[in-house]
Amino acid sequence: MDSSLKAPALNKDGPHPRNRHRARYDFPALIQSCPELARFIVPHPLGGDSIDFFDPVAVTTLNRALLRHDYGLIWWDIPAGYLCPPIPGRADYIHHAADLLDEDKRPGAKVLDIGTGANCIYPIIGVREYGWRFVGTDIDAVAINSARKIVAANPVLAGKIECRLQASASDIFKGVVRPGERFDLTLCNPPFHASAKEAAAGTMRKLRNLGTGNDGKLEKPVLNFGGRNHELWCPGGEAAFVRRMIAQSVPLGDRCRWFTTLVSKRGSLPAIYHALKMERAADVRTIAMSQGQKNSRLVAWTFLTPEQHREWSANRRRP
Repeated sequence: MDSSLKAPALNKDGPHPRNRHRARYDFPALIQSCPELARFIVPHPLGGDSIDFFDPVAVTTLNRALLRHDYGLIWWDIPAGYLCPPIPGRADYIHHAADLLDEDKRPGAKVLDIGTGANCIYPIIGVREYGWRFVGTDIDAVAINSARKIVAANPVLAGKIECRLQASASDIFKGVVRPGERFDLTLCNPPFHASAKEAAAGTMRKLRNLGTGNDGKLEKPVLNFGGRNHELWCPGGEAAFVRRMIAQSVPLGDRCRWFTTLVSKRGSLPAIYHALKMERAADVRTIAMSQGQKNSRLVAWTFLTPEQHREWSANRRRP
């Protein structure tokens, strides 16, 4: 196991160089692509335009505008109350994960998105940026149906994304990965809170970081980015979820080149590293990511030797 098992240093360079959301939002261009965004524009305290990030409808509309303008979608929506993720951070994960693959073999890679959600964000970005083919899984039938609806409504996604319902909440790969199926990458944004109470406290902290108005008080907590219970928390939090994913990844060790997951809490890393050591991962990498005030990291592991990686790359044809 390599020396990258240590915790990553803060990525002071900000978003990934290929992330098209490195600069401030171009609201005039976004409004041109999505005119309904105009009614949510408010002055930014430091100058220029912004939106009210306390307003979940405004956040959803901003995402819709970004997906139209930057990724060529003609329709995108999610059911009420489901997670509406910040797109710049999701794009950063995709670009850092892409760096694990050989540059000339990135196009057409097959990727498994664990917990794809009703928003289908990771597959959308991966298809549009790299031409990847996706299998998206989720334990929530409403989320899977929503993701399928998004795919069906957008010709640019046609034939690139398959959504599969995971019937067992305790299984991550079993039941959705088919016999003999191989993946270049897996992605996962695990539920990182350990309880509903902890998730609610995390929401309050996020709202305070966004700013609370002139008096500094929160009159009504609003989950502006949404999220159902299974999207936000699970027993043991992200560390327990990722440890379970690591254990269940072992039988697929020769059928997946890189397993990856987002890890939001630095304190989760020791338990994750210990699990990877116990399961004899051949290589582990930790990549720091930074978006504004948000610092997180991508943890990647593989069970393949360097020679097996070379063989994998040599045998995979470009589309």
